Amino acid sequence: MSAPSSLAPRLSWGRIALFTALGLFALFFLTPLYVMLSTALKSMDEIRNGTLLSLPLSPTLDAWAKAWSGACTGTDCGGLKPFFMNSVMMVVPAVSISTLIGSLNGYVLSKWRFRGSELMFALMLFGVFMPMQVVLLPMSQILGWLGIASSIWGLVLIHVLAGIPSTTLFFRNYYVGLPDELVKAAMLDGANFWQIFWRIVLPLSTPILVVTLIWQFTNIWNDFLYGVVFSGADSKPITVGLNNLANTTSSVKEYNVDMAAALIAALPTLFVYVVAGKYFVRGLTAGAVKG
Repeated sequence: MSAPSSLAPRLSWGRIALFTALGLFALFFLTPLYVMLSTALKSMDEIRNGTLLSLPLSPTLDAWAKAWSGACTGTDCGGLKPFFMNSVMMVVPAVSISTLIGSLNGYVLSKWRFRGSELMFALMLFGVFMPMQVVLLPMSQILGWLGIASSIWGLVLIHVLAGIPSTTLFFRNYYVGLPDELVKAAMLDGANFWQIFWRIVLPLSTPILVVTLIWQFTNIWNDFLYGVVFSGADSKPITVGLNNLANTTSSVKEYNVDMAAALIAALPTLFVYVVAGKYFVRGLTAGAVKG
């Protein structure tokens, strides 16, 4: 007699309406991705003769190969490969350095407070809300003085400086929730500043570390403004290459190549979210509860 009552909540009209709405929202959200993927797998003849939502009858990766190594991005017809590699060389050090600096800042501002530390933290938060366009001119002057203008290392420096306020905010709010007794006990055992950080605090930072790495990776990989302003001919990131490819005029517009190029540019961030998405949500939740 208990089985029908236990199944009743699952079949309620409210749950049916909720799941229907969620399904429709998911369908609406995933439709552009489906159109991009199906178009990228079609030939131009199939695109002309078919519809936007039709499945590819004879899937082919020719458009992907051309987008990677043969499409024209302005006067250069080498595809997105050099731009992709530029982004990789830019993202890896920029994400690593900004995350490390943010973790150290958060550690100091939460566990080694000093006179004026709260004011310093408040001033650093201005960088989170400051429009990126404000810093374009002073940043370009600084890069020129340092001799790294129009280079990958110049872009790395820009993204590290732009990411420090956010990474500091993440780690500081997370570390505030860690018991101060851990640091005090380690100090009584003779541990110094760096030993406490590397052996105690950092191993407890996995949730917020994952959040920060994903956040920084996504922001830096998808950035277009800094890439187009501060890069040179040989240091343009993937977003600039994609823009150049899409805006390059030709006698025939190859929509399949454009869609394949967009997917190639998006694959790293999609891969990161598919692999570590659940850890991202858990890390945000942990930071919210402990902050």
